[in-house]
Amino acid sequence: MKKPVFTTGQVAKICKVAPRTVSKWFDSGKLRGYRIPGSQDRRIPREHLIRFLKEYGMPLGELEEENWHKVLVIGAEKLMLERVQELLPLNEEFRYEVASSGFEAGILAESFHPDTIIIDLALGRSEGLQISRNLRKNQAYEQTLIVALASEDEPDPEGLNQYGFNEVFKKPFDVALLAERVRTRVEEKRDM
Repeated sequence: MKKPVFTTGQVAKICKVAPRTVSKWFDSGKLRGYRIPGSQDRRIPREHLIRFLKEYGMPLGELEEENWHKVLVIGAEKLMLERVQELLPLNEEFRYEVASSGFEAGILAESFHPDTIIIDLALGRSEGLQISRNLRKNQAYEQTLIVALASEDEPDPEGLNQYGFNEVFKKPFDVALLAERVRTRVEEKRDM
């Protein structure tokens, strides 16, 4: 779970500087945050710390990975994956992992901790449904956006929501709509 607010000591550890240096940045207004009422203790919200590090060209360290929106794509065709990566570029704020089986998807979900999971049911409808069900059993994936890519002959696309999918896109669909949904999720996550 991401920490929403840091102490000066925690910021010092992330930046590999002395806590006094962080206090100077705070007191000079370079690093924004707030003081605890009735105390001299300072707190720095995550978004202000990330903005500060980027502004001064400092490495994000352990925050770098948290700053990305991680997308796990399961069973998707190469052309669709390339189109998604074109619309949600790696060099911006997105990182991708690709799985071609349910087993591989489980391993990657645990190690990669994706924010969005896209499951192409062409992988095998029952396998895709089982992946979604299993992920939803794990509390760590409660807030994860899980998207189904259903075949054009899917009889009940809306019915797939009962398996834990947040969104269902029935083929053929405009990949730009999928990319826009992921971008919306990124914005919602930032506002939390």
